[in-house]
Amino acid sequence: MKIKVIKVGGAFLDDPAISQPFFQTMSGLLQSCKVVLVHGGGSSVERLMSDLGLVSEKIDGLRVTPAAHIDYVVGALAGSVNKKLCSLAAAAGLNPVGISLADGKLAQCSKVDPRLGFVGKVISGDSKLVHNLLQGDFMPIISSIGLDEDYALLNVNADQAAVAVAKTLNAELCLLSDVSGVLDQDKRLIADLNAAQINQHIQQGIITDGMAVKVHAALDAANTIGKPVTIASWKNVHLLNAEINDTNESFGTTILPNTVEGS
Repeated sequence: MKIKVIKVGGAFLDDPAISQPFFQTMSGLLQSCKVVLVHGGGSSVERLMSDLGLVSEKIDGLRVTPAAHIDYVVGALAGSVNKKLCSLAAAAGLNPVGISLADGKLAQCSKVDPRLGFVGKVISGDSKLVHNLLQGDFMPIISSIGLDEDYALLNVNADQAAVAVAKTLNAELCLLSDVSGVLDQDKRLIADLNAAQINQHIQQGIITDGMAVKVHAALDAANTIGKPVTIASWKNVHLLNAEINDTNESFGTTILPNTVEGS
């Protein structure tokens, strides 16, 4: 059973022109593989914190989540964002089931740093729940809320959550955001990159700033799960059906793990 884990940010919920076609595309993709969605929802958390008059800060890119905030973060991510995604999936004719990293021992989590409060790091866990859902033709939609060894709920970075889920399921991974992939010096999409090519492009100034961070994170993810990881835009998700639609267009940039460099 071929499985593809697709990570989406909660931000695309704000644009129905993107989110509705996204889930319609998933119907076609299910003809060739099983799909698991892992999502974040930083923009929804930010709005909720603002509405509640709470100050939200970040350290090293991770949202500080004190005890007074964790219930609201859980409510936003595992609650409203997760169920909105389920609603969109159902409207597209799919059969979604909304769960979290805390369900079915899907992932093992622990606190990252006392300064961050209830923020978790995550490793792979038990695949039984998700496999059972997939075998029943359900689409799991997984929020990045985890559970530590003391049964405390934790806020987990969604990219890290997606990597852990992909490793647990031995699945391919797509990290979707608002960027189409890695571009060369002529602003053309690069179809695939290995570690040596990434370092060369960074040294040449072709890959810079935020994209350099994103590419290194994708390479780390590829090496962790032992499979290629794709960086792409949710706006181009229809290209995931390239085999079905017989198109030569590339879907994002595929980052190759060290085990398959040069292939």
